[in-house]
Amino acid sequence: MRVINGMGLKPRQRPSARRVAVLATTIAGVGATALLITPNLDPFVATAHAEDVSSKAQQIAQKPVGFADIVAKVKPAVISVRVKMERAANSNLDNNDDEQQIPWPPDSPFERFFKRFGLPNQQSGPEIITGQGSGFFISADGYAVTNNHVVQNAESVKVTTDNGKTYNAKVIGTDPRTDLALIKVDGKDFPYVKFAAETPRVGDWVIAVGNPFGLGGTVTAGIVSARGRDIGAGPYDDFIQIDAPVNKGNSGGPTFDVDGNVIGVNTAIYSPSGGSVGIAFAIPADTVKSVITQLREKGSVTRGWIGVQIQPVTPDIADSLGLKKAAGALVAEPQPNSPAVEAGIKSGDVITTVNGETVRDARQLARLIGTMSPGTSVTLGLIHNNKQKTVTLTLGTLPNEKVASNEPVHQDQASDVDLPKLGLSLAPTGTVSGANAGGVVVTAIAEGGVAADHGLQVGDVILEVGGKRVVTPDDVRNGLSDARKEGKHTVLFRVKSGQDTKFVALPIGNA
Repeated sequence: MRVINGMGLKPRQRPSARRVAVLATTIAGVGATALLITPNLDPFVATAHAEDVSSKAQQIAQKPVGFADIVAKVKPAVISVRVKMERAANSNLDNNDDEQQIPWPPDSPFERFFKRFGLPNQQSGPEIITGQGSGFFISADGYAVTNNHVVQNAESVKVTTDNGKTYNAKVIGTDPRTDLALIKVDGKDFPYVKFAAETPRVGDWVIAVGNPFGLGGTVTAGIVSARGRDIGAGPYDDFIQIDAPVNKGNSGGPTFDVDGNVIGVNTAIYSPSGGSVGIAFAIPADTVKSVITQLREKGSVTRGWIGVQIQPVTPDIADSLGLKKAAGALVAEPQPNSPAVEAGIKSGDVITTVNGETVRDARQLARLIGTMSPGTSVTLGLIHNNKQKTVTLTLGTLPNEKVASNEPVHQDQASDVDLPKLGLSLAPTGTVSGANAGGVVVTAIAEGGVAADHGLQVGDVILEVGGKRVVTPDDVRNGLSDARKEGKHTVLFRVKSGQDTKFVALPIGNA
Protein backbone atom coordinates (compact mmCIF):
# COMPACT_ATOMS: atom_id res chain seq x y z
CA MET A 1 0.00 0.00 0.00
CA ARG A 2 1.16 3.51 -0.62
CA VAL A 3 0.28 7.15 -0.54
CA ILE A 4 -0.26 8.52 -4.03
CA ASN A 5 -0.22 12.20 -4.81
CA GLY A 6 -3.58 12.88 -5.99
CA MET A 7 -5.85 12.58 -8.93
CA GLY A 8 -9.32 11.36 -8.56
CA LEU A 9 -12.82 10.37 -7.68
CA LYS A 10 -15.07 7.37 -8.42
CA PRO A 11 -18.86 7.80 -8.46
CA ARG A 12 -20.50 6.42 -5.35
CA GLN A 13 -24.08 5.67 -4.39
CA ARG A 14 -25.70 8.47 -2.46
CA PRO A 15 -25.54 7.63 1.24
CA SER A 16 -29.03 9.00 1.70
CA ALA A 17 -30.68 6.17 -0.27
CA ARG A 18 -30.10 3.57 2.42
CA ARG A 19 -31.00 6.08 5.09
CA VAL A 20 -34.39 6.74 3.50
CA ALA A 21 -35.02 3.00 3.24
CA VAL A 22 -34.20 2.49 6.91
CA LEU A 23 -36.44 5.36 7.96
CA ALA A 24 -39.30 4.03 5.83
CA THR A 25 -38.95 0.58 7.36
CA THR A 26 -38.92 2.01 10.86
CA ILE A 27 -41.96 4.17 10.26
CA ALA A 28 -43.91 1.28 8.75
CA GLY A 29 -43.08 -0.81 11.82
CA VAL A 30 -44.31 1.90 14.18
CA GLY A 31 -47.59 2.16 12.28
CA ALA A 32 -48.19 -1.57 12.45
CA THR A 33 -47.45 -1.67 16.16
CA ALA A 34 -49.87 1.16 16.87
CA LEU A 35 -52.69 -0.77 15.22
CA LEU A 36 -51.80 -4.11 16.82
CA ILE A 37 -51.71 -2.93 20.42
CA THR A 38 -55.05 -1.12 20.20
CA PRO A 39 -57.42 -3.73 18.77
CA ASN A 40 -60.31 -2.69 21.03
CA LEU A 41 -60.07 1.06 20.43
CA ASP A 42 -62.76 2.99 18.67
CA PRO A 43 -62.10 2.92 14.89
CA PHE A 44 -61.93 6.71 14.87
CA VAL A 45 -59.11 6.66 17.43
CA ALA A 46 -57.22 4.01 15.48
CA THR A 47 -57.55 6.10 12.33
CA ALA A 48 -56.22 9.12 14.19
CA HIS A 49 -53.13 7.18 15.21
CA ALA A 50 -52.57 6.06 11.62
CA GLU A 51 -52.98 9.58 10.27
CA ASP A 52 -50.56 10.95 12.86
CA VAL A 53 -47.86 8.49 11.81
CA SER A 54 -48.50 9.20 8.15
CA SER A 55 -48.14 12.92 8.79
CA LYS A 56 -44.77 12.38 10.46
CA ALA A 57 -43.62 10.28 7.51
CA GLN A 58 -44.58 13.08 5.12
CA GLN A 59 -42.62 15.59 7.18
CA ILE A 60 -39.52 13.43 7.07
CA ALA A 61 -39.89 12.90 3.33
CA GLN A 62 -40.09 16.67 2.78
CA LYS A 63 -36.75 17.28 4.49
CA PRO A 64 -33.62 17.37 2.27
CA VAL A 65 -32.09 13.89 2.14
CA GLY A 66 -29.24 14.61 -0.31
CA PHE A 67 -26.69 17.23 -1.33
CA ALA A 68 -28.24 18.37 -4.60
CA ASP A 69 -28.88 21.96 -3.49
CA ILE A 70 -25.34 22.38 -2.18
CA VAL A 71 -23.80 20.83 -5.28
CA ALA A 72 -25.84 23.08 -7.56
CA LYS A 73 -24.42 26.07 -5.71
CA VAL A 74 -20.72 25.12 -5.62
CA LYS A 75 -20.16 22.92 -8.69
CA PRO A 76 -19.89 25.85 -11.19
CA ALA A 77 -16.76 27.07 -9.33
CA VAL A 78 -14.91 23.75 -9.74
CA ILE A 79 -12.66 23.44 -12.79
CA SER A 80 -10.76 20.77 -14.68
CA VAL A 81 -7.03 21.54 -14.96
CA ARG A 82 -5.20 20.12 -17.95
CA VAL A 83 -1.44 20.48 -18.40
CA LYS A 84 1.14 19.60 -21.03
CA MET A 85 4.69 18.62 -20.16
CA GLU A 86 7.59 16.62 -21.52
CA ARG A 87 8.62 13.44 -19.79
CA ALA A 88 10.92 10.49 -20.37
CA ALA A 89 9.60 7.26 -21.84
CA ASN A 90 7.93 4.79 -19.46
CA SER A 91 7.92 7.30 -16.60
CA ASN A 92 4.76 7.56 -14.58
CA LEU A 93 2.81 10.78 -14.56
CA ASP A 94 2.57 10.81 -10.79
CA ASN A 95 5.94 9.09 -10.22
CA ASN A 96 4.50 5.89 -8.81
CA ASP A 97 7.21 3.52 -10.01
CA ASP A 98 5.47 0.44 -8.67
CA GLU A 99 2.23 1.10 -10.50
CA GLN A 100 1.69 -1.35 -13.32
CA GLN A 101 1.99 -0.01 -16.88
CA ILE A 102 -0.09 -1.92 -19.44
CA PRO A 103 1.10 -1.92 -23.07
CA TRP A 104 -1.75 -2.09 -25.54
CA PRO A 105 -1.67 -2.43 -29.34
CA PRO A 106 -1.70 0.76 -31.43
CA ASP A 107 -5.18 1.98 -32.39
CA SER A 108 -6.80 -0.62 -30.15
CA PRO A 109 -9.98 0.23 -28.23
CA PHE A 110 -7.90 0.19 -25.02
CA GLU A 111 -5.48 2.75 -26.41
CA ARG A 112 -8.30 5.05 -27.50
CA PHE A 113 -9.97 4.64 -24.09
CA PHE A 114 -6.91 5.48 -22.03
CA LYS A 115 -5.92 8.34 -24.32
CA ARG A 116 -9.39 9.73 -23.62
CA PHE A 117 -8.49 9.94 -19.94
CA GLY A 118 -4.91 11.12 -20.38
CA LEU A 119 -3.26 7.89 -19.22
CA PRO A 120 0.07 7.05 -20.89
CA ASN A 121 0.95 4.06 -23.01
CA GLN A 122 4.44 2.54 -22.92
CA GLN A 123 6.66 3.84 -25.68
CA SER A 124 10.26 4.81 -26.23
CA GLY A 125 11.76 8.28 -26.40
CA PRO A 126 10.67 11.48 -24.69
CA GLU A 127 7.06 12.48 -25.21
CA ILE A 128 4.78 15.41 -24.63
CA ILE A 129 2.00 14.19 -22.39
CA THR A 130 -1.09 15.67 -20.89
CA GLY A 131 -2.03 15.41 -17.25
CA GLN A 132 -5.31 16.19 -15.61
CA GLY A 133 -6.26 17.46 -12.20
CA SER A 134 -8.83 19.68 -10.58
CA GLY A 135 -9.09 23.13 -9.06
CA PHE A 136 -11.57 25.80 -8.04
CA PHE A 137 -12.07 29.54 -8.40
CA ILE A 138 -11.59 31.65 -5.27
CA SER A 139 -12.36 35.04 -6.84
CA ALA A 140 -14.57 36.44 -9.59
CA ASP A 141 -11.52 37.70 -11.52
CA GLY A 142 -10.17 34.22 -12.21
CA TYR A 143 -7.79 33.24 -9.41
CA ALA A 144 -7.97 29.49 -8.78
CA VAL A 145 -6.37 26.96 -6.42
CA THR A 146 -4.93 23.59 -7.40
CA ASN A 147 -2.07 21.29 -6.33
CA ASN A 148 1.58 22.03 -6.99
CA HIS A 149 2.09 18.51 -8.31
CA VAL A 150 -0.64 19.08 -10.90
CA VAL A 151 1.04 22.10 -12.54
CA GLN A 152 4.74 21.67 -11.71
CA ASN A 153 6.94 21.46 -14.82
CA ALA A 154 3.94 22.27 -16.99
CA GLU A 155 4.65 23.91 -20.35
CA SER A 156 1.04 25.02 -20.66
CA VAL A 157 -2.03 25.00 -18.43
CA LYS A 158 -5.65 25.06 -19.56
CA VAL A 159 -8.77 24.98 -17.43
CA THR A 160 -12.27 23.89 -18.39
CA THR A 161 -15.20 25.27 -16.44
CA ASP A 162 -18.42 23.50 -15.55
CA ASN A 163 -20.20 25.04 -18.55
CA GLY A 164 -17.63 23.55 -20.93
CA LYS A 165 -15.61 26.69 -21.72
CA THR A 166 -11.81 26.35 -21.90
CA TYR A 167 -9.32 29.05 -20.90
CA ASN A 168 -5.55 29.41 -20.84
CA ALA A 169 -4.19 29.74 -17.30
CA LYS A 170 -1.01 31.24 -15.87
CA VAL A 171 0.78 29.81 -12.84
CA ILE A 172 1.09 32.67 -10.33
CA GLY A 173 3.07 30.73 -7.71
CA THR A 174 3.59 27.33 -6.15
CA ASP A 175 4.54 25.98 -2.74
CA PRO A 176 6.00 22.45 -2.91
CA ARG A 177 6.15 22.16 0.89
CA THR A 178 2.35 22.18 1.13
CA ASP A 179 1.65 21.01 -2.45
CA LEU A 180 -0.41 24.09 -3.29
CA ALA A 181 -0.47 26.28 -6.39
CA LEU A 182 -2.27 29.46 -7.44
CA ILE A 183 -3.24 29.90 -11.09
CA LYS A 184 -4.98 32.77 -12.91
CA VAL A 185 -7.45 32.87 -15.79
CA ASP A 186 -8.09 36.14 -17.61
CA GLY A 187 -11.70 37.19 -17.37
CA LYS A 188 -14.34 38.31 -14.91
CA ASP A 189 -17.56 37.23 -13.26
CA PHE A 190 -16.36 33.67 -12.65
CA PRO A 191 -18.38 31.76 -10.03
CA TYR A 192 -16.23 31.22 -6.95
CA VAL A 193 -16.34 29.65 -3.50
CA LYS A 194 -15.13 30.66 -0.05
CA PHE A 195 -13.09 28.88 2.58
CA ALA A 196 -14.71 27.62 5.76
CA ALA A 197 -14.14 29.74 8.84
CA GLU A 198 -14.33 26.78 11.23
CA THR A 199 -12.37 23.54 11.37
CA PRO A 200 -14.53 20.51 10.57
CA ARG A 201 -15.17 17.92 13.25
CA VAL A 202 -14.51 14.23 12.88
CA GLY A 203 -17.77 12.74 11.67
CA ASP A 204 -18.98 15.84 9.79
CA TRP A 205 -20.40 15.32 6.30
CA VAL A 206 -18.19 16.44 3.40
CA ILE A 207 -18.67 16.65 -0.37
CA ALA A 208 -15.81 16.31 -2.86
CA VAL A 209 -16.07 17.66 -6.40
CA GLY A 210 -13.42 17.01 -9.02
CA ASN A 211 -12.20 15.62 -12.30
CA PRO A 212 -11.57 11.87 -11.84
CA PHE A 213 -9.97 10.26 -14.91
CA GLY A 214 -10.85 13.36 -16.92
CA LEU A 215 -14.58 12.83 -16.47
CA GLY A 216 -15.05 16.27 -14.91
CA GLY A 217 -17.65 17.57 -12.47
CA THR A 218 -18.00 14.36 -10.46
CA VAL A 219 -19.45 14.60 -6.95
CA THR A 220 -18.96 12.17 -4.06
CA ALA A 221 -19.80 12.40 -0.39
CA GLY A 222 -18.45 11.04 2.87
CA ILE A 223 -17.37 12.15 6.31
CA VAL A 224 -14.29 13.53 8.02
CA SER A 225 -12.50 10.39 9.22
CA ALA A 226 -9.65 12.05 11.13
CA ARG A 227 -7.68 15.27 11.50
CA GLY A 228 -4.02 16.13 11.91
CA ARG A 229 -2.78 13.24 9.77
CA ASP A 230 0.97 12.98 9.07
CA ILE A 231 1.55 10.97 5.88
CA GLY A 232 5.26 11.73 5.51
CA ALA A 233 4.77 14.22 2.70
CA GLY A 234 6.63 17.05 4.45
CA PRO A 235 7.35 18.87 7.70
CA TYR A 236 3.99 20.67 7.64
CA ASP A 237 1.74 17.61 7.30
CA ASP A 238 -1.59 18.32 8.99
CA PHE A 239 -4.06 16.64 6.66
CA ILE A 240 -7.78 16.12 7.00
CA GLN A 241 -8.63 12.49 6.27
CA ILE A 242 -11.92 11.90 4.48
CA ASP A 243 -13.68 8.78 3.21
CA ALA A 244 -15.38 10.35 0.19
CA PRO A 245 -14.19 8.25 -2.79
CA VAL A 246 -11.25 10.11 -4.34
CA ASN A 247 -9.31 8.90 -7.36
CA LYS A 248 -6.64 10.11 -9.77
CA GLY A 249 -7.71 13.34 -11.43
CA ASN A 250 -9.16 14.89 -8.29
CA SER A 251 -5.86 16.43 -7.15
CA GLY A 252 -6.41 20.10 -6.37
CA GLY A 253 -10.17 19.70 -6.15
CA PRO A 254 -12.14 21.09 -3.22
CA THR A 255 -13.87 19.31 -0.37
CA PHE A 256 -16.91 21.19 0.93
CA ASP A 257 -18.87 21.20 4.14
CA VAL A 258 -22.66 21.05 4.07
CA ASP A 259 -22.80 24.86 3.94
CA GLY A 260 -20.86 24.90 0.66
CA ASN A 261 -17.61 26.24 2.12
CA VAL A 262 -14.22 24.73 1.25
CA ILE A 263 -12.76 22.82 4.20
CA GLY A 264 -9.78 21.39 2.30
CA VAL A 265 -7.95 20.75 -0.97
CA ASN A 266 -7.65 17.10 -2.00
CA THR A 267 -4.05 16.13 -2.52
CA ALA A 268 -3.37 12.43 -1.86
CA ILE A 269 -4.92 9.01 -1.50
CA TYR A 270 -3.83 5.90 0.35
CA SER A 271 -4.27 2.94 -1.95
CA PRO A 272 -2.87 -0.48 -2.84
CA SER A 273 -3.89 -0.12 -6.48
CA GLY A 274 -4.09 3.57 -7.33
CA GLY A 275 -7.87 3.59 -6.91
CA SER A 276 -9.98 4.78 -4.01
CA VAL A 277 -10.23 2.65 -0.90
CA GLY A 278 -11.95 5.36 1.11
CA ILE A 279 -8.82 7.00 2.55
CA ALA A 280 -8.09 10.42 1.08
CA PHE A 281 -6.22 13.43 2.44
CA ALA A 282 -7.04 17.12 2.10
CA ILE A 283 -4.97 20.19 2.97
CA PRO A 284 -6.89 22.15 5.65
CA ALA A 285 -8.51 25.44 4.67
CA ASP A 286 -6.47 27.44 7.22
CA THR A 287 -3.22 26.28 5.60
CA VAL A 288 -4.57 26.97 2.11
CA LYS A 289 -5.66 30.50 2.99
CA SER A 290 -2.27 31.38 4.48
CA VAL A 291 -0.27 29.98 1.55
CA ILE A 292 -2.52 31.32 -1.21
CA THR A 293 -2.48 34.82 0.29
CA GLN A 294 1.32 34.91 0.05
CA LEU A 295 1.34 33.43 -3.45
CA ARG A 296 -1.13 36.05 -4.61
CA GLU A 297 0.78 38.94 -3.04
CA LYS A 298 4.38 37.84 -3.66
CA GLY A 299 4.34 34.80 -5.93
CA SER A 300 6.20 32.75 -3.31
CA VAL A 301 5.94 31.70 0.33
CA THR A 302 8.32 32.72 3.11
CA ARG A 303 8.28 31.04 6.52
CA GLY A 304 9.70 31.77 9.91
CA TRP A 305 12.90 29.97 10.89
CA ILE A 306 14.46 29.23 14.27
CA GLY A 307 17.46 27.41 12.85
CA VAL A 308 17.42 24.07 14.66
CA GLN A 309 17.28 20.44 13.65
CA ILE A 310 14.56 18.89 15.77
CA GLN A 311 13.17 15.45 16.42
CA PRO A 312 10.41 13.85 18.52
CA VAL A 313 10.91 13.09 22.19
CA THR A 314 10.35 9.35 22.41
CA PRO A 315 9.80 7.56 25.75
CA ASP A 316 13.38 6.25 25.58
CA ILE A 317 14.76 9.73 24.95
CA ALA A 318 12.62 11.16 27.75
CA ASP A 319 14.01 8.49 30.08
CA SER A 320 17.58 9.28 29.01
CA LEU A 321 17.06 13.00 29.64
CA GLY A 322 15.26 12.47 32.94
CA LEU A 323 12.00 14.01 31.65
CA LYS A 324 8.67 13.23 33.28
CA LYS A 325 6.88 12.69 29.95
CA ALA A 326 7.67 12.28 26.27
CA ALA A 327 6.58 15.64 24.86
CA GLY A 328 8.07 18.66 23.14
CA ALA A 329 10.66 18.95 20.37
CA LEU A 330 14.24 17.83 21.01
CA VAL A 331 16.96 20.07 19.55
CA ALA A 332 19.41 17.79 17.76
CA GLU A 333 21.63 20.63 16.59
CA PRO A 334 21.38 24.42 16.28
CA GLN A 335 22.46 25.58 12.84
CA PRO A 336 25.32 28.07 12.49
CA ASN A 337 24.46 31.79 12.44
CA SER A 338 20.82 31.04 13.24
CA PRO A 339 18.40 32.79 15.64
CA ALA A 340 18.64 29.70 17.88
CA VAL A 341 22.41 30.08 18.30
CA GLU A 342 22.05 33.78 19.07
CA ALA A 343 19.41 32.94 21.70
CA GLY A 344 21.69 30.36 23.35
CA ILE A 345 19.72 27.23 22.44
CA LYS A 346 21.89 24.12 22.74
CA SER A 347 21.82 20.53 21.50
CA GLY A 348 19.76 18.44 23.91
CA ASP A 349 17.40 21.28 24.81
CA VAL A 350 13.70 20.42 24.59
CA ILE A 351 11.38 23.14 23.28
CA THR A 352 8.12 22.88 25.20
CA THR A 353 6.18 26.08 24.40
CA VAL A 354 5.89 28.79 21.73
CA ASN A 355 4.41 32.06 22.99
CA GLY A 356 2.86 30.10 25.84
CA GLU A 357 1.27 27.45 23.60
CA THR A 358 2.26 23.91 24.51
CA VAL A 359 4.37 22.07 21.93
CA ARG A 360 3.22 18.45 21.78
CA ASP A 361 5.88 17.22 19.38
CA ALA A 362 8.40 18.22 16.70
CA ARG A 363 5.77 18.33 13.95
CA GLN A 364 3.67 20.83 15.84
CA LEU A 365 6.69 23.06 16.45
CA ALA A 366 7.51 23.04 12.72
CA ARG A 367 3.91 23.97 11.85
CA LEU A 368 3.70 26.72 14.47
CA ILE A 369 6.91 28.41 13.37
CA GLY A 370 6.15 27.81 9.69
CA THR A 371 2.93 29.81 9.93
CA MET A 372 4.78 32.86 11.29
CA SER A 373 6.46 35.52 9.20
CA PRO A 374 10.21 36.19 9.27
CA GLY A 375 11.00 39.02 11.68
CA THR A 376 8.37 37.92 14.20
CA SER A 377 9.48 37.93 17.83
CA VAL A 378 8.66 34.68 19.65
CA THR A 379 9.16 33.39 23.18
CA LEU A 380 10.21 29.77 23.56
CA GLY A 381 9.96 27.67 26.70
CA LEU A 382 12.83 25.17 27.07
CA ILE A 383 14.05 22.39 29.27
CA HIS A 384 17.80 22.92 29.52
CA ASN A 385 19.83 20.57 31.72
CA ASN A 386 16.60 19.50 33.46
CA LYS A 387 15.71 23.12 34.26
CA GLN A 388 12.99 25.33 32.84
CA LYS A 389 14.28 28.20 30.73
CA THR A 390 12.70 30.94 28.59
CA VAL A 391 14.32 32.62 25.59
CA THR A 392 13.09 35.28 23.16
CA LEU A 393 14.30 35.43 19.58
CA THR A 394 13.44 36.98 16.22
CA LEU A 395 12.57 34.52 13.50
CA GLY A 396 14.75 34.37 10.42
CA THR A 397 13.67 33.31 6.93
CA LEU A 398 13.52 29.61 6.20
CA PRO A 399 16.27 28.93 3.64
CA ASN A 400 15.90 26.67 0.63
CA GLU A 401 15.85 22.97 1.45
CA LYS A 402 19.21 21.26 1.55
CA VAL A 403 19.77 17.87 0.04
CA ALA A 404 21.30 15.54 2.60
CA SER A 405 23.84 12.99 1.49
CA ASN A 406 25.01 9.90 3.24
CA GLU A 407 27.83 8.59 1.07
CA PRO A 408 29.46 5.33 2.07
CA VAL A 409 32.68 5.56 4.04
CA HIS A 410 35.76 3.48 3.37
CA GLN A 411 37.98 1.92 5.98
CA ASP A 412 41.67 2.84 5.60
CA GLN A 413 43.01 0.49 8.21
CA ALA A 414 41.75 -2.27 10.47
CA SER A 415 40.90 -0.28 13.58
CA ASP A 416 37.31 -1.35 14.17
CA VAL A 417 36.14 -1.77 17.75
CA ASP A 418 33.07 -3.98 18.15
CA LEU A 419 30.18 -3.39 20.52
CA PRO A 420 28.39 -6.71 19.97
CA LYS A 421 25.56 -6.02 22.45
CA LEU A 422 24.58 -2.98 20.41
CA GLY A 423 25.32 -4.66 17.09
CA LEU A 424 27.77 -2.12 15.69
CA SER A 425 31.46 -1.57 14.98
CA LEU A 426 33.18 1.77 15.49
CA ALA A 427 36.37 3.49 14.40
CA PRO A 428 37.88 6.96 14.92
CA THR A 429 36.94 9.29 12.08
CA GLY A 430 40.61 9.88 11.31
CA THR A 431 40.97 6.28 10.14
CA VAL A 432 38.05 6.43 7.69
CA SER A 433 38.13 8.30 4.38
CA GLY A 434 35.01 10.34 3.71
CA ALA A 435 34.16 10.77 7.40
CA ASN A 436 33.96 14.21 8.97
CA ALA A 437 36.53 15.13 11.58
CA GLY A 438 35.45 14.55 15.18
CA GLY A 439 33.42 11.78 16.71
CA VAL A 440 33.40 8.06 16.07
CA VAL A 441 32.21 6.59 12.79
CA VAL A 442 29.98 3.51 12.48
CA THR A 443 31.77 1.07 10.18
CA ALA A 444 29.44 -1.93 10.43
CA ILE A 445 25.91 -2.68 11.60
CA ALA A 446 24.58 -6.10 12.61
CA GLU A 447 21.29 -6.80 10.88
CA GLY A 448 18.52 -7.09 13.46
CA GLY A 449 20.75 -5.68 16.21
CA VAL A 450 19.86 -2.95 18.68
CA ALA A 451 21.61 -0.21 16.68
CA ALA A 452 19.98 -1.23 13.41
CA ASP A 453 16.55 -1.42 15.03
CA HIS A 454 16.98 2.17 16.22
CA GLY A 455 17.94 3.53 12.81
CA LEU A 456 21.74 3.74 12.94
CA GLN A 457 23.49 3.22 9.61
CA VAL A 458 27.00 2.60 8.35
CA GLY A 459 28.65 6.01 7.91
CA ASP A 460 26.84 7.67 10.81
CA VAL A 461 29.13 9.58 13.13
CA ILE A 462 28.56 9.38 16.89
CA LEU A 463 29.33 12.80 18.38
CA GLU A 464 28.20 12.38 21.99
CA VAL A 465 27.23 9.60 24.36
CA GLY A 466 25.30 10.52 27.49
CA GLY A 467 25.89 14.22 26.85
CA LYS A 468 29.69 13.84 26.62
CA ARG A 469 31.72 14.29 23.45
CA VAL A 470 33.48 11.22 22.09
CA VAL A 471 36.54 10.97 19.85
CA THR A 472 37.46 7.30 20.24
CA PRO A 473 35.54 4.01 20.56
CA ASP A 474 36.79 3.81 24.15
CA ASP A 475 34.97 7.08 24.87
CA VAL A 476 31.78 5.36 23.73
CA ARG A 477 32.44 2.39 26.03
CA ASN A 478 33.10 4.76 28.95
CA GLY A 479 29.87 6.62 28.26
CA LEU A 480 27.93 3.36 28.35
CA SER A 481 29.65 2.33 31.56
CA ASP A 482 28.87 5.68 33.24
CA ALA A 483 25.21 5.38 32.26
CA ARG A 484 24.96 1.91 33.80
CA LYS A 485 26.56 3.16 37.03
CA GLU A 486 23.93 5.89 37.18
CA GLY A 487 21.23 3.23 36.92
CA LYS A 488 20.04 4.23 33.46
CA HIS A 489 18.41 1.73 31.15
CA THR A 490 19.00 3.79 28.02
CA VAL A 491 21.73 6.17 26.92
CA LEU A 492 21.42 9.05 24.50
CA PHE A 493 23.66 9.02 21.42
CA ARG A 494 24.02 12.23 19.42
CA VAL A 495 24.56 11.12 15.84
CA LYS A 496 25.40 12.93 12.61
CA SER A 497 23.84 11.21 9.59
CA GLY A 498 24.67 12.90 6.28
CA GLN A 499 23.91 16.59 6.85
CA ASP A 500 21.44 15.90 9.65
CA THR A 501 22.10 15.52 13.36
CA LYS A 502 19.78 13.58 15.65
CA PHE A 503 19.55 11.94 19.06
CA VAL A 504 19.10 8.17 19.34
CA ALA A 505 18.25 6.51 22.67
CA LEU A 506 19.72 3.00 22.81
CA PRO A 507 18.97 0.41 25.51
CA ILE A 508 22.37 -0.35 26.99
CA GLY A 509 21.93 -3.70 28.76
CA ASN A 510 25.41 -5.10 29.17
CA ALA A 511 26.92 -3.34 26.13
